[in-house]
Amino acid sequence: MKRIPSHPTLRPLPLILTGLFLAAGGGVRAETLIAGAADAASASASAATASAASTSAPMTTVEVSAAHLRNERIELSPKIGTTVYSLDRHMIEALGQGADTPFNEMLLRLPGVDQDSKASGGLHVRDDHANVQYRINGVQLPESITGFGQSIDTRLVDQVDFMTGALPAQFGLRTAGIVDIQTKEGGKPGGRVGVLIGSHGHVEPGAEVFGSQGAFNYYLSGSYLQNDLGIENSQPTSRALHDGTHQGKTFGNLSYFVDDNTRLGLMFGSYNGRFQIPNNPNQAPAFSLTGQSDAAAGSSLLPSSRLDQQQREQNRFAVVSLQKSLGALSYQVSAFHQYSELHYLPDPLGDLIYNGVASDTLRSNSASGLQLDMGYKLHAEHTLRGGLAYTRQRTRSDNTVRVFATDDAGAQVGSEPLSIVDNSSRTGKLYSLYLQDEWRIGAPLTLNYGLRFDKVDAYTNEQQWSPRINLAYQLDKDTALHAGYSRYFTPPPQELAAQGSINLYANTTNAPSIAVSDNVKAERSHYYDIGLSHQLSARLTLSADAYYKKIRNLLDEGQFGQALILSPFNYATGYAKGLELSAVYSEKQWGGYLNLATQKAQGRNIVSGQALIDADELAYIRDHDVYLDHDQTFTASAGLHYHFGTTQINADMLYGSGLRMTPQGGAPNSASLPSHTTFNLGWTQGWKNTLFGNIDGRLALMNVFDRSYLLRDGSGVGVGAPQYGARRTIYAGISSNF
Repeated sequence: MKRIPSHPTLRPLPLILTGLFLAAGGGVRAETLIAGAADAASASASAATASAASTSAPMTTVEVSAAHLRNERIELSPKIGTTVYSLDRHMIEALGQGADTPFNEMLLRLPGVDQDSKASGGLHVRDDHANVQYRINGVQLPESITGFGQSIDTRLVDQVDFMTGALPAQFGLRTAGIVDIQTKEGGKPGGRVGVLIGSHGHVEPGAEVFGSQGAFNYYLSGSYLQNDLGIENSQPTSRALHDGTHQGKTFGNLSYFVDDNTRLGLMFGSYNGRFQIPNNPNQAPAFSLTGQSDAAAGSSLLPSSRLDQQQREQNRFAVVSLQKSLGALSYQVSAFHQYSELHYLPDPLGDLIYNGVASDTLRSNSASGLQLDMGYKLHAEHTLRGGLAYTRQRTRSDNTVRVFATDDAGAQVGSEPLSIVDNSSRTGKLYSLYLQDEWRIGAPLTLNYGLRFDKVDAYTNEQQWSPRINLAYQLDKDTALHAGYSRYFTPPPQELAAQGSINLYANTTNAPSIAVSDNVKAERSHYYDIGLSHQLSARLTLSADAYYKKIRNLLDEGQFGQALILSPFNYATGYAKGLELSAVYSEKQWGGYLNLATQKAQGRNIVSGQALIDADELAYIRDHDVYLDHDQTFTASAGLHYHFGTTQINADMLYGSGLRMTPQGGAPNSASLPSHTTFNLGWTQGWKNTLFGNIDGRLALMNVFDRSYLLRDGSGVGVGAPQYGARRTIYAGISSNF
């Protein structure tokens, strides 16, 4: 992973490796220097021309056109004044699991990214909950409703730019981090097939095929995964009870070059996942069910170790794009559609016995829209960029809920369950537009300033004008400074914001302790960021970045109930602040890195979704600043890499000081879970020009010392069941490139 200078037209510092090193000797590859600069575009086009010299003339034209239009597309997304880290496919192959590494886990090697349970979003960026924007080939994808599944398959990635900080006006709505993915494309026909096997019954075959026919390029990929550890274990044991998963992913990227400056593209993908919900054994029944359990006697015919709760997820999307370059003017217009669905299937008896509620819950979201981005080089000092986006979403929440009746004091009345149907739907719309100017004031200084407008009309009807200003300054040949301010507007995720009818559950075991639940609101914030990068020597590079975020209507999400579906709510006020440090040492054949981050995030007074919160917690938070449940004070990652010939070995470490918990009798989120440190080892070996093509073999050992550690203990605001990190796991894989 490399850090990209925050402005491409200034004299660039050598790229900073902040996580992993290139598989080929740790050197920097010219084709990965993609930051939208004219010199980068020229280098890329030259590389493409050289690569295609031995092929036919039509192939050369296609590859040069692809390189030219790719850089024009990246030029539409300015990164001035932001903190940017870059991963390319060579670095991904250097990970222990290679292209089979889950996408979220790949991002954990970046500064300021914290690990969480899959049910809580998988990761947090700069102490924010979710709020991460995913863009594929310049198109922002609507958010997926799915809980644990990561619908992006790492094997489709050619390069990822990860941006944080005060973002330019082009980026809005989801702003904690921008994951900007450039996918693999066609070229010389070929492909790759492989399989990864490992502990916990892990089997993961995958395949890719790519190529070109005249002006037509294609890339297709697919994978299948099954194992016995789909969700984090609720126990500290090596093996989880009832935790199997089956997942399938597909992706396609097709493009047709009408001429050297025009490309038509089609992207599509799908994800299907089935999960068993892990069981927590030896629980006492909390409710009496006729013929099954007696809460007073503490007996049940159905032990908690034998429950059969399941969750099914699906996500599919398609994007049609037209990209055009007309000299000083370039643009990309895209139409997209995405459908996602999550279906929680309770254990019809067990959920009643142990929770008093058995809810068959289905959430779905269908989103369609348009996105336009344009850039115009007014003259040497000014580049204007602007665009707009429109999304229409239709969300549906269907719930069939079985509960027990209760008296006015909340005690169970009778042992026969009642059935309540609680369905709702909503059509919502999002509108966005922006305009900005990149002003090259002088050789060392560039200013990007702009204005953005966003409007949401769904569970809330709000809008905001958001000014942005970003500065990049090259202090000297070894030192670069960036700084910025951004006003942010973050609407609540419509696909998660559905709220049930509270009155339906009066005098039942699903009645909330607070019979009030205001609609969730859009978050509004002021964001300040400043960073410095310095090349101490030819081999050692240091960087630092500090940020502060002042927030009104702070958005958070939590798991309330058995279904692993997150629900949003607001704190009236809040803030987040932090500092990130990186140090990287790189030689020709080996290198090392160290990332450190400290952060703090708090909120006060919950003003929406109050029915989701315990009454005592709600009363305390009304008058006190409390830590957010996903706050982690210290995070660190480190790694070493050594390469010789076609062999590579690597080791890395992840450290977290622990997410928040609520101690017995203590204030909400007032304590931290114990810290955890995991060490991982990897080995890869290549064999060239065999009878089966170029063969790559790999071994990976994760959590080498078999540490048992808690990610969540089941306490805290909006936290579900206990969840432990994965114990020692070994993987072995082999793949063939043809």
